Amino acid sequence: MKTRHGAIAGRRSPAGGSATPPGADARARLRVATYNIHKGVRGLGPAKRLEIHHLGLGVQALDADLVALQEVRLFHHRDARRFDHTWFGWPEQGQAEFLAPQGYESAYRTNAVTRDGEHGNALLSRWPLGEVGHHDVSDHRFEQRGLLHVGVNWQGQTIHCIVAHFGLVHASRIRQAQRLGAYLKAEVPPDAPVLVAGDFNDWSERLDPAIAAHGLQRAVPPGATRSPLTFPSRLPLFALDRMYLRGLRCVGMTVPRGPSWARMSDHLPLIAELTLA
Repeated sequence: MKTRHGAIAGRRSPAGGSATPPGADARARLRVATYNIHKGVRGLGPAKRLEIHHLGLGVQALDADLVALQEVRLFHHRDARRFDHTWFGWPEQGQAEFLAPQGYESAYRTNAVTRDGEHGNALLSRWPLGEVGHHDVSDHRFEQRGLLHVGVNWQGQTIHCIVAHFGLVHASRIRQAQRLGAYLKAEVPPDAPVLVAGDFNDWSERLDPAIAAHGLQRAVPPGATRSPLTFPSRLPLFALDRMYLRGLRCVGMTVPRGPSWARMSDHLPLIAELTLA
């Protein structure tokens, strides 16, 4: 197994050597990315390949203050054995810690436990993290789903960040949206800024009203009515990866594209520039 610094020598943070907050002109904007990393591997059978090292460079290139990640592994025994003797090897750290650029903090909580390992949601932050919580929103025994809740200290105030990965069935997603709303009501002050980011698996674009019922609006580029397409990564047709906001405003949104991004995961990352509303 390899450590991050042993595998990728000389890797720097997006800030250009240290992960300190950006300069005064940029401090009023919070740059946020959400990315489903497909557990750091791609392909099936003999063609299965390790992409976690490329993903590390990809996360660095996003240059985001916050990176919400889904399908993140803490460990997986079978894949670790398979890739341990490859050129870079399976990381010794959990994937959240491995992917965090130098100087960033990371938070991780497990959603799903399988025979050989587990996976969940993570948040990487250029800004100090507060208390980390987890809320199970599994709707049935075939899909283990959860919400990662992290308070981020941004310019002297707390932004409540929720990293989500909703289910594959529409009825499950509606119930998960209701549980998200109930969780926010119970755990987050009503006047606090909230960012909910993740993979919502909303193929039919029917989830927004259920989430809006709890005071959250989908982040879209200025002048647009929907967020950019992010899935599948080679030919995006669906806007599965999204951000929902309360007390924040989206002033810009982009999706990186190209062969490298298409290779690393079946999703493309979504990047947004946010300000306080």
